[in-house]
Amino acid sequence: MKPITKLHRSLAFAFVCSCILSFNLVDKSEAQTAAKATTDPIEVAALNTIFQRWGISSQDSDSAYQWNTTGDVCSGSAIASVAGVIDIETFNPGIICDCKYNNRSTCHITRLKVMDMGAKVQGGIPEELRNLTYLEYLKLDKNHLTGPLPAFLGNLTKLQVLATAYNSLSGSIPEELGTLKDLVVLSLEYNNFSGALPSQLGNLINLEQIYISSTGLSGEVPSSFSKLLKVKTIFLGNNSLFGPLPMQTGSNLLNIDLSYNELSGSFPPWVTNQNIHVNLIGNNFTFDKSNLSNFKGLGCLQRNFPCNRGTPRYAKFAIKCGDKTMKDSNGDEFEGETYNISAASYFVTDNRKWAVSNAGIFFDRENPSYLQSTVRPIQGGGTLTVAFFQQSRLSPGSLRYYGLGMENGMYTVSLYFAETGFDWAANSWKFLGRRIFDIYIQGALQIKDFEIAKEADGMFKGISKDFKVNVTENYVEIHLFWAGKGTQRIPEDGYYGSSISAIKFSPDFTPTVRGDQTSPSWKRTVLIVGIVVAVTIAISTSVFAIFYIRQRKRKSIFEDEEILSMTPKANIFSYVELRSSTEDFNPKNKLGEGGFGPVYKGKHSDGRDVAVKQLSVVSPQGKRQFVAEISTISAVQHRNLVKLYGCCIEGDKRLLVYEYLENKSLDQALFGNTHLYLDWTTRYAICLGAARGLAYLHEESSPRIVHRDVKASNILLDADLNPKISDFGLAKLYDEKKTHISTRVAGTIGYLAPEYAMRGHLTEKADVFGFGVVALEVLSGRPNTDYSNLVSEKIYLLEWAWNLRENHRELELVDRKLKEFNESEAHRLIGVALLCTQASPTLRPSMSRVVAMLAGDIEVGEVTYKPGYLTDWQFNDIISTQASSSTSTFVPNSGMKADSSPPIDVTQPVLNDSIVQAR
Repeated sequence: MKPITKLHRSLAFAFVCSCILSFNLVDKSEAQTAAKATTDPIEVAALNTIFQRWGISSQDSDSAYQWNTTGDVCSGSAIASVAGVIDIETFNPGIICDCKYNNRSTCHITRLKVMDMGAKVQGGIPEELRNLTYLEYLKLDKNHLTGPLPAFLGNLTKLQVLATAYNSLSGSIPEELGTLKDLVVLSLEYNNFSGALPSQLGNLINLEQIYISSTGLSGEVPSSFSKLLKVKTIFLGNNSLFGPLPMQTGSNLLNIDLSYNELSGSFPPWVTNQNIHVNLIGNNFTFDKSNLSNFKGLGCLQRNFPCNRGTPRYAKFAIKCGDKTMKDSNGDEFEGETYNISAASYFVTDNRKWAVSNAGIFFDRENPSYLQSTVRPIQGGGTLTVAFFQQSRLSPGSLRYYGLGMENGMYTVSLYFAETGFDWAANSWKFLGRRIFDIYIQGALQIKDFEIAKEADGMFKGISKDFKVNVTENYVEIHLFWAGKGTQRIPEDGYYGSSISAIKFSPDFTPTVRGDQTSPSWKRTVLIVGIVVAVTIAISTSVFAIFYIRQRKRKSIFEDEEILSMTPKANIFSYVELRSSTEDFNPKNKLGEGGFGPVYKGKHSDGRDVAVKQLSVVSPQGKRQFVAEISTISAVQHRNLVKLYGCCIEGDKRLLVYEYLENKSLDQALFGNTHLYLDWTTRYAICLGAARGLAYLHEESSPRIVHRDVKASNILLDADLNPKISDFGLAKLYDEKKTHISTRVAGTIGYLAPEYAMRGHLTEKADVFGFGVVALEVLSGRPNTDYSNLVSEKIYLLEWAWNLRENHRELELVDRKLKEFNESEAHRLIGVALLCTQASPTLRPSMSRVVAMLAGDIEVGEVTYKPGYLTDWQFNDIISTQASSSTSTFVPNSGMKADSSPPIDVTQPVLNDSIVQAR
């Protein structure tokens, strides 16, 4: 998956839609006449059914879910005399009716808004919606809708606005939408669609705005788009579109974002129109003398950032975002970034040293500057003067800064912020303002929901945030991403979005480049200095060797005292104590051995049975860091997680002490020679419990944790056969970079998600994949790979499951040892498992949605595509090399560019009682 670059406009979008569909106020007599009219009974029945499914009532005690009618559907503020009310936050959901039909005796529903209601609105788009044939405006953004975008929407021929963005809709975009000749706005972005853009969309001759970014689409941009003569804005970024651009388009086009696709070829003439704001970065376009002048520097921002790859020229840069060049109090120069950023634009410096790009529209600002300014003095700011913070760059979507031609190595990235757009001390709407956005570096999420004023403890206060980054491919990417959170509906000027004052990028090593080119004299200087330093170190080592030995014991004592005084305090066990409890780690007490080391049963001095894990892998962390991590992991508690009591650190010994679970691991219960019989009810409960544990780790624990190695042997069973996940959080102890792009893949063959095994791309969706494999193992009673099977199609469990699915024989997967089972639950579990093991992580549900599906709270999404990896020889080759050891480590191809998508997924979490009741 490519990095997400798209804008979020849910707040301003409503403003545009209300402008498009404004209603004339009626006078008092008209309102009285409307009050006597009745709503079409077919529409009443349809609306009531839809709202009943979603648990929406006009008498709802939760004001956030009240809708704007009482009594008859078309009554109160729902009639057109208060047109536009559903575009503000007073009512959600809301409707607008037009009561002028049949001599003002009949009302029809013309506008329907049900948005940003999360898990309350889930499942498929209701079939009853087809009966609201007078709809002109339909807005279903930011819910948990799943399933296909129904073709019957093409029958709602009066529609002018259709918006279903920020859901989990799947399947193809129906070609029937091409019949909506009155459509002006089409917003489908941030869903899980597949297939190509239907060419029939070219029939929408009145279309002005298209938003279909980040939807998983592929194929070419239809040539029929050239018929969209009225279109002003097209956003199709962050998909997998390929091929050339259409040869012509309408003269009204103002903003087009096609960034982060796979488009290629040369540019058609319309792209060079000076009035168009265009963002084409992250593609494969061809550049020649005819278009170089029109797209200055764009070649550097194509895929893989080719400028100075392998021949670095720079090792540092500093940018004063949105303002002229300035120097800090140390005399360091920050280059001015005064480029006139627009809704879809980019800029590359003349020396190809750094660049900036934007994708985001301020709908409620005329000729926006994408700047935020103040004349008030700013407090704090370190080495930066007050002037640095008085003007900053602003973006309502994705704002990216790039360092190009950078020497590879470790760097410190310093980002500088100050909140100057809102004022908590002011007696105005600005008092309520909140700016919340996410920070990514090299595609890895650094801070989620970053709020400048909260971090700085007030408005008009400068603050800096430092991050460590390893540059490996001669470029760096800094991404500020506004996800539609915080203040959204501002009455003027568009103050929302991400904001940044300055950026500084400094090496943590001695560079071998200087200025614009590699300097031989500089290299010689570095060599001479290196020799002198080496000699000095050798002499110093001899002088201080004895001193070091004498101090070592004293230092160890000091460290132990410091650890014991830490807060929060971890339980520290002595090595002597653990040796005694395990009978000197007697082999007869050995419970098993995992990727981090052997585990022994022990009897603690207080009478408790414990499990003692000897960590055989050397952690790079010091004592204090190690204990701090253990303290954090110990604090993560849930009924479906194994409790970590504490640790032992003496010398180079590292041991962990867990609660003991008498029924050992799930894989032993399923595949081993045990006396346990797991009936269907128990197996289903095990899957549901394990899902709850993972959902807690991903979405509710602090910090949130990706397990990395979800497998049957890491799910333990207590005395009542309740599942508990073990070894969570341990991978972090051995991951020095601590980013979601890992150079070492910590996981077990057979359970590894393809993107993690092949590219080292780690998000919580890797755990979802592992859970899907475990679910199939629980259902079938066999391991994911069984070479003893004489039937070749049954060797790989996933492949066998899909073969049965395609032949409608999936119940043959169920373990024949089961005396009875629930067919409905079996179908549900199989469907969930196949969803979890989809090839693309964006197609896999979040674990909270898995919980909801298994609990029966929502329907299981339809699985339509057999994963491509099942026929990929590389994947089969990997799983066919399964070793006897339970955990293996992979090193991805260093030449392969890791997926740097921010871990923002449209399969949104479903945080409900199904999860929290299990704590």
